[in-house]
Amino acid sequence: MSDRIDIGVLREIARRVLWLSASIVDAANAGRPNDSGVKVGGHQASSASMVDIMVALWFAELTADDRVSVKPHASPVLHAINYLLGDLDESYLPRLRDKGGLQSYPSRLKDPDTVDFSTGSVGIGATAALWAAMAHRYLASRFPGTRTGGRFVSLLGDAELDEGAIWEAVMDPAVAKMGELLWVVDLNRQSLDRVVPDIQIAKLQGMFAAAGWQVVVLKWGRMISRLFERPGGEALRARLEAMPNEEYQRMLRAAPAQTAERILADAPHLKPLLDDIDPAELAAAVRDLGGHDLGLLVDTFRGVDADRPTVVFAYTVKGRGLPTEGHPNNHSALLTAAQMDALAAASGMDRSAPWQPFDAGDAAGRLCARRREALRREPVTPTAPVTVPAQLGHPYRKAISTQAALGRLLADLPRDAPGAAARVVTCSPDVASSTNLGGWINKTGVWSAEDRRDWFADDAERVLRWQENSTGQHIELGIAEVNLVSLLGELGATWSRWGERLIPIATLYDPFVSRALEPWSYGIYAGGQSILVGTPSGVTLAPEGGAHQSITTPSIGLEQPGCVAWEPAFAQDLEWCFLHAMSRVGVDGGTSAYFRLSTRPLDPALARVPDDPALRERRRRQAVAGGYRISGSATDRVTLVGVGAIMPEVIAAAEALAGHGVDAGVICLTSPDLVFRSLQQRGSRDPGVGGDILEELLPAGRGTPLVTVQDGHPHTLAFLAAARGDRIRCLGVTEFGQSSSLADAYRLHGIDTSAIVDAALTLIS
Repeated sequence: MSDRIDIGVLREIARRVLWLSASIVDAANAGRPNDSGVKVGGHQASSASMVDIMVALWFAELTADDRVSVKPHASPVLHAINYLLGDLDESYLPRLRDKGGLQSYPSRLKDPDTVDFSTGSVGIGATAALWAAMAHRYLASRFPGTRTGGRFVSLLGDAELDEGAIWEAVMDPAVAKMGELLWVVDLNRQSLDRVVPDIQIAKLQGMFAAAGWQVVVLKWGRMISRLFERPGGEALRARLEAMPNEEYQRMLRAAPAQTAERILADAPHLKPLLDDIDPAELAAAVRDLGGHDLGLLVDTFRGVDADRPTVVFAYTVKGRGLPTEGHPNNHSALLTAAQMDALAAASGMDRSAPWQPFDAGDAAGRLCARRREALRREPVTPTAPVTVPAQLGHPYRKAISTQAALGRLLADLPRDAPGAAARVVTCSPDVASSTNLGGWINKTGVWSAEDRRDWFADDAERVLRWQENSTGQHIELGIAEVNLVSLLGELGATWSRWGERLIPIATLYDPFVSRALEPWSYGIYAGGQSILVGTPSGVTLAPEGGAHQSITTPSIGLEQPGCVAWEPAFAQDLEWCFLHAMSRVGVDGGTSAYFRLSTRPLDPALARVPDDPALRERRRRQAVAGGYRISGSATDRVTLVGVGAIMPEVIAAAEALAGHGVDAGVICLTSPDLVFRSLQQRGSRDPGVGGDILEELLPAGRGTPLVTVQDGHPHTLAFLAAARGDRIRCLGVTEFGQSSSLADAYRLHGIDTSAIVDAALTLIS
């Protein structure tokens, strides 16, 4: 089909894109004042190797429905293309890495032009398109009016294939039939510091093929392939393919007259063939790799299978067309002024006026105009608002854990709030039953792109019904937390991508939050809103031992941007806070949430929830603002502040202190995160979330020493001392745990009732 495309016009556009991308980096470094001593940086060589691949896609192949993840260091190429397509104002081109300008790496939320996926987190951005494809499939099967989805393309560097996140995603069984996936690997055989000595292409091909992917290798372009057809051509191919990567790259750095000499060094029998080839033609031929043959690229992209994912290994030259072409240290090297002048001359451009677009009457200008219209997207129209209730109204009378309360809430949701329940999608990495999602799954089913027979449907002893079909609302992944949260981020972005709001909720064991944190944080940065539930947590999971006892997660949650961290102690608190968090997911200006839950059953009576409707509503508002007082008076000599599953010990400590004649107030925090924000916004002219809850909890003029207690690292609550300048003692977990009973675990880490009482008496003495 490439006969319908004027390859000469594509080549002209590619030359202009190369020039623009190099000039964007040059302007950022040589064209702006910089007295900080900190280099601006950029990646001209990494961009150059991607130019032909991206031109073939944007100017011949993509549709308005397609979505593309661009490798981080090729961001100048994306901006250059968007400029030629009229999607980026010229004023931004000199503003790479400038405040309010173009971001260092493609950013969906921060760049001024069209960017489908934020990248920069190596490996994670590349897989984002895969999870977006799955999220779109889920939408289309659940909501028939969903916008049409096209192809989901990832452009990644070969060094990214070292990342484990890539292979966790590729190997997921659900991916093998996703024919809308196209990955193009920029195989330039260089990393940041060196020429890669052995790219192991056969191994990579085998790994993708074993996962059910179609594998296409574009090693040589059509020009050099014609040389291979001459007498002796197969021997030339064998010589070039036997070259170590370093030797090949060094050959590219030599003068054209030396190309034949370098080939003949280990293959003198090729002299008759090479004598008949002009040195300039030979120098061009050895650079004619598949990733730079525009016609071959267009034909390849149009010819891939539609019933399974495809990966194209496109051999390229890092720095293609630049003076730094093939140099082992060209990764972040910047062209000199003289080199930029030479590139301008070769590109038919004027360095003093670098941003010239094509004339509208030229063939290239007409193609840009046609592609601008072909890629134009209609604005995203959000679906009708979804109402999430503030509470479900079911009483909690028996001891129950927050983990079990979450399971109950989700199971009740389809009946009590069907509109909100329809937008919920849950995920887990093979821990659905052990994190109490069973009731929800039994009611809603497990989502699968195609229906699968449940062979245990007639088993009377089966508790969890595992019915897989296209209408289910739970997505089960393998034991790969990175996959889980990567999918979560894309499910949480559907409201802004296609106008369909989802409320994605994922459960995983809290000790593994750290493992999943980086890709989940990336998803939030890219605009995904979701709820991550870590359960069970802390040394409260005593018998499981140190390997499953999370310590640092409370402070991790507090420190994560774009997210509110919660650790409710009681079932009623969990219901109020979780519904509130759901209302903030999948909406403009919304936020993600992290819930740290426990399997320890707590007596709801300990929370002293008021019966009076007005006071009960006041308690609810306090809970969703960050915390509330269980007890306290003007005669308090110490205040005990607790979070989560440790609250029975905190309350028991207050009662024990009363027995010693010491009045102790008790505060239960549902979100130290929100309370910290309340502290931070004091005196601010731009108050944030958090309100004045801190003033309600620790009113000025009523200072007392504070003892804070949490089943987590004690520094999480240390900021409370700044509220009034109170003396403070922070109790928590600072060492790895071991298998034990709950009582032994609390004693071991000094968070039991006796330790709390001792800390309080020490402070007031």
